[in-house]
Amino acid sequence: MKKDYNRKREFEQPEVPEDAFRIEGRNALIEAFRSGKEIDRVYMLERSGRTEEGSLATIRREAAKRGTPIRFVTRERLDQISETGNHQGVIAFAAAYSYAEIGDLFARAKEKGEPPFFILLDSIEDPHNLGAVIRTANTAGAHGVIIPKDRAVGLTATVAKASAGALNFTPVARVTNLARTIEELKEKGMWFVCADMDGEPYTSLDLRGAIGLVIGAEGSGVSRLVREKCDFVASIPMKGEINSLNASVAAGVMAYEIVRQRG
Repeated sequence: MKKDYNRKREFEQPEVPEDAFRIEGRNALIEAFRSGKEIDRVYMLERSGRTEEGSLATIRREAAKRGTPIRFVTRERLDQISETGNHQGVIAFAAAYSYAEIGDLFARAKEKGEPPFFILLDSIEDPHNLGAVIRTANTAGAHGVIIPKDRAVGLTATVAKASAGALNFTPVARVTNLARTIEELKEKGMWFVCADMDGEPYTSLDLRGAIGLVIGAEGSGVSRLVREKCDFVASIPMKGEINSLNASVAAGVMAYEIVRQRG
């Protein structure tokens, strides 16, 4: 029995990733999936009144296999972001740089003879912030960065530039579900701390050992489900009129507290 995808969907106004590789057309995207190319996200024309068949159904299957998010948009918006004028109802954006596997991060820690230290980012959408965090991860000696596939920026050329070259040395893994990944990493002996203004002062926590530092998006912070998976919630004192920090700055403060305690 075929699935009917004709239920009501909310249209989304897609953000066009800066300098990301763009794939337009059904066959081109199917071939990209089958070649193993990392696809950040797919924007597809809403098709009302009929069941998706043929190449569009194939795209949905290939995306589902890889956990690639699909967003439904209007034809007008697809026309606006199309470069070829022949998108056939689908445009995708692929990563400009390759992603690592979680195992690569553990291998890096083992190679250095250190307990694992990962930085996990919960829905960071600003490429400059992601690049800055990758740069901090490198300078603080973190063994890698973990980002979610959905509702988060991928590895674009802008991210690479903002990282000041650190992306060439610091592995970035991308996962389907951040909360589930935390659970899996806990089974491997890791502890997790997230930054939140309602937590305990970060200097009062023991952040030694195998640790994962979780940083949330500006404004929304760490999501409830991810926060619940963390062992510690740490706050950074705020002395001024502004009560929040840029995500990359918060990552820097927390990362270097981990460096201090390890040292």
